[in-house]
Amino acid sequence: MSVQRCVEDLLRELAPQVLGALVRRHGAFDACEDAVQEALLAAALQWPAEGTPDNPRGWLVTVASRKLVDHVRSEQARRRREDRIALATPQAELLSHAADAEPAADRDDSLALLFLCCHPALSPSSRIALTLRAVGGLTTTQIAAAFLVPEPTMAQRISRAKQTIKSSAAPLSMPDAADRAERLQAVLHVLYLIFNEGYATTDRSDLTAPALSTESIRLTRWLHRLLPDDRETAGLLALMLLTDARRPARTGPGGDLVPLAEQDRGRWDRQLIAEGIALLTETLPQGQVGPYQLQAAIAAVHDEAEHVEATDWPQILALYGLLEQAAPNPIVTLNRAVAVAMVHGAAAGLELLAALERDKKMAGHHRLLATRAHLLELLGDHTAAAEGYRDAARRAVGATERRHLTARAMRLTSVQN
Repeated sequence: MSVQRCVEDLLRELAPQVLGALVRRHGAFDACEDAVQEALLAAALQWPAEGTPDNPRGWLVTVASRKLVDHVRSEQARRRREDRIALATPQAELLSHAADAEPAADRDDSLALLFLCCHPALSPSSRIALTLRAVGGLTTTQIAAAFLVPEPTMAQRISRAKQTIKSSAAPLSMPDAADRAERLQAVLHVLYLIFNEGYATTDRSDLTAPALSTESIRLTRWLHRLLPDDRETAGLLALMLLTDARRPARTGPGGDLVPLAEQDRGRWDRQLIAEGIALLTETLPQGQVGPYQLQAAIAAVHDEAEHVEATDWPQILALYGLLEQAAPNPIVTLNRAVAVAMVHGAAAGLELLAALERDKKMAGHHRLLATRAHLLELLGDHTAAAEGYRDAARRAVGATERRHLTARAMRLTSVQN
């Protein structure tokens, strides 16, 4: 691993610790976050050339604190921040510390920071952006590149999120016991959305940002270390690992999408599969099973099958039944319809899809159309299946998925001719 990569990994690990230390000390999330970003940039430029300091966390805390004080003392910043930062900050804090000062008194507020970034007042997209920047240590440029939006758009989104946190006057502290479970679900949901954004999009292979799925796995590993007894956190990590294990086989040589049933399972990452299954083996017997653990268990059944014909579909169907009870939503029902088709026949799966087709939100969804086309193909109705694939392709968002669906339609059409 290159020196540059090692430094980047270290900075992402330290970013939430440093921001947590500054926010706890000064209380102004927006100003502290800006100062930490400047310190991270300074370290990214300096450390690869000059070497990592003996106490990298202390170096970042010191430099970020100096940046914050510089902002406070400037004419422009004084008008905005002096009353709420400088006057509330002990004089000793306005004096520069040694760059490698030992921050022995600083506790790690990273978990509280993650909860703050997933504040209920923020929209899901704002939670994602703020989490990637404040907790993940990514720059606005990197986040914008990962989501394929202009940098000014992402900057505005992050700025609005920081202003919302500021207006809420939310402290850097863990939620009380009554609120903690609900807030943790919001945190897990944000991490899951980040993973899905990275995993589902196959059009972006060369990002200036780290792959979002890799970043979400890193953050979820970190959360699992902080909350080792939370079963759903372990379940989410297992789900990510078991899903990401298939990534090497998910696209062909030309970048075309390869469905699960057609993937070369020899290319799956067996180390990730083993780690995910070990997590499940440890957590499933411990008590009530949540949605992430159930999804991970379904992924494990797929990953343990040596070939597609060996897939234990009855077990998958049973797990989808439990998941539909625990977290009912149309996508779960859609996936259960496939399992029903594999166990009881395609006609039974189409019956289940008929209920979804009456749902206005799902009726034109490309995944529903594609699944219906697949089941029609299994029944041998190639004409209707080809038309279904073409209709799904027209509605698909990603170019890779559009190409895949169009290719399936063309293949069925050529078979008929």
